Amino acid sequence: MLLLDDNTPSLMTAAAQGAAAPTIPDDKFGQTLKVTDSITHTVADSLKNMNLSDIKSIVTGENTIVKDGLRELTQLTVGFIPKLLVAVLILWVGMKLAKMLKRAIIRALDRRGAEASLKSFLASLVDLLLKAMIIIMAMDVIGIKATSFIALLGAMGLAIGMALQGTLQNFAGGVIILLMKPFKVDDYIECGNYKGYIKEIRIFHTFMRPFNGRTIIIPNSELATKSLINHTKEPVIRLDVVASVAYGTDLKKAKEALWQVINNEPLILHEPKAPTIAVSNLGDSSVDLTLWLWVTVEDYWTLWMHIREDIYIAFNNAGVEIPFPQITLHHGAEKQPIQMEPRTATAHLQTSEEEKLGAGD
Repeated sequence: MLLLDDNTPSLMTAAAQGAAAPTIPDDKFGQTLKVTDSITHTVADSLKNMNLSDIKSIVTGENTIVKDGLRELTQLTVGFIPKLLVAVLILWVGMKLAKMLKRAIIRALDRRGAEASLKSFLASLVDLLLKAMIIIMAMDVIGIKATSFIALLGAMGLAIGMALQGTLQNFAGGVIILLMKPFKVDDYIECGNYKGYIKEIRIFHTFMRPFNGRTIIIPNSELATKSLINHTKEPVIRLDVVASVAYGTDLKKAKEALWQVINNEPLILHEPKAPTIAVSNLGDSSVDLTLWLWVTVEDYWTLWMHIREDIYIAFNNAGVEIPFPQITLHHGAEKQPIQMEPRTATAHLQTSEEEKLGAGD
């Protein structure tokens, strides 16, 4: 907005004639007048270079900046909508193809007999890479160049690295699990407070299924860096069973009952390692007999579930007593009061007289 005062006409006239502008007093309106003077000079220079056709185009609204801007905006919009539709189509078709390719890779690995852990990890990795490529292609169609996108990621590398620190550790943990193979799918492992069967190994997490039927999702970094127990690493494992008998029990008789259970159980292996029975502990209320039994991984839990019941039945049939915690209290003989015989006066005098006679002797 132009602020006009009494000196403004002279300024306009001087500008139109190419003369120098008069001196502006340095008062509180001095800054405003300086701006006005600059604008006036610009307008005057433009008017000197304009002809009648230019003035007519301004008056009629032809070739104005606003009209050119609207035209360019319309052209951009008309050109962008088809690109956007193509990008959406690429995303939709690409995601479908990525899913189909993932399934094809899994089938190919199945035919080659690959491990289940390797299949799930590679399938997750391929799915992630394909989706990233599809997104980059769609961005390139709408005008966002891949080089610009990569440069942006490079500039934000530090921030992204800090934000994805845990995710990158999980990815590295997944690679370590696949290379070192501390466990595989269907292994029964124990790590910290987690116990269960491994159901799937992905690029960032591992899925575990405990006996309660729930699903535990564990970060790969935790499984790769912490100590764990793989109960099913070897094809044959040992099952330890404790059978307690009461003190005073004929141990030979108890062992015979236990050997009868072992010989009648087809799941217990006798080769390459034979079962063993030995006294393992003398407890407060029982003598503990431990059975070391060898069984295949597949039959471990089946034997674990019914072997104790078989031992209980065998002990009952053999008359072997199964103890329970008990405390025996021993009470001493009841104390009787001490009987004191009273000393009579006669006896006291007699004794005193005897003492005197003895002293006289």
